[in-house]
Amino acid sequence: MARDYYATLGVSKNATDQEIKRAYRKLAREHHPDVNPDESAQKRFQEISAAYEVLSDPEKRRIVDLGGDPLASGGGGAGGFAGAGFGGLGDVFEAFFGGGAGGAARGPRGRVQPGADSLLRTRLTLEECATGVTKTITVDTAILCDGCAGSGTNGDSKPVVCATCGGAGEVQSVQRSFLGQVMTSRPCPTCRGAGETIPDPCRKCGGDGRVRSRRDITVKVPAGVGNGMRIRLAAQGEVGPGGGPAGDLYVEVIEQQHDVFVRDGDDLHCTIRVPMIDAALGTTVTVDTILDGPTEITVDAGTQPGSVAVLRGHGMPKLRSGTRGDLHAHLEVVVPTKLDHKTTKLLEDLRRHNDRDRAEVVSNSSQHSGGLFSRLRDAFSAR
Repeated sequence: MARDYYATLGVSKNATDQEIKRAYRKLAREHHPDVNPDESAQKRFQEISAAYEVLSDPEKRRIVDLGGDPLASGGGGAGGFAGAGFGGLGDVFEAFFGGGAGGAARGPRGRVQPGADSLLRTRLTLEECATGVTKTITVDTAILCDGCAGSGTNGDSKPVVCATCGGAGEVQSVQRSFLGQVMTSRPCPTCRGAGETIPDPCRKCGGDGRVRSRRDITVKVPAGVGNGMRIRLAAQGEVGPGGGPAGDLYVEVIEQQHDVFVRDGDDLHCTIRVPMIDAALGTTVTVDTILDGPTEITVDAGTQPGSVAVLRGHGMPKLRSGTRGDLHAHLEVVVPTKLDHKTTKLLEDLRRHNDRDRAEVVSNSSQHSGGLFSRLRDAFSAR
């Protein structure tokens, strides 16, 4: 005798698919093994799952309505999860966790989608980074189709419901596995998940609502930008499918190497070669700075190799702060290698006059601040 699957779910023979699904979910919540570990509840859950497997399948339900039992021959199963297949099990997961492995379709995503963000790079000199600059860049991107204003249709034609998926945007298929019947969903291949098709597409964009175009965009680069920083231009990226809102355009700064200055954040560094005599007696050196023009740097008398002269506030502007970093001038004392007779005699007279300063081996315990050993020791200690 054929089993009464309708009675198992407590629905009439005229019940709709939605009524059958609601009845199954309600009973599954009560008798699921994870909720009710009682042995009788587990058996009841198997019966409920088998009933839902049959009544949710149009072909199997037709056999039941004709007086037959599609599970009587052993095809499918009334045995636990395999009997329900992943179609039924997905509904259980959806009931408890809000989602499922093959439950109802999620619905069409629509033709109109937001556009993607774009990234471009622009090369700037150190001077441009310091002062700020307005640049015109050429962008190859997707813009709104002016033939259909983004609708994708030709003239007065309209999109129609997709005949393949019936507007759902997805198609479902059932496969058999060791767990039973597995129901999977994938985007409709005809409408690509939109749920509708365009029978008479725009001649210019082919129904996409956008076309490729090259255009010039003006970018205002603020003072103080640095290598790797990105400037965001809202809604200047690609227009989305179906004429959707444009994404953002990001312009990344590539800072070119400068001939004189090396940048470290907001500070600038340069090297000044100072003759030995000037280092001993003191002098001034004129440096052509980035923002302040020719600026004098004072080299104090007795300057030692590796000394650094710092000009406060002569570095790079700090982004959007109104302040600036510092300029660090690294002083490289140059010892002459070729001396004429007159210069040699003067230096020998100087050595005899300053007889106290002689070359000597420096002890490891020496505390001469600023000496080469001290700098080396500090460098290794910092590692």
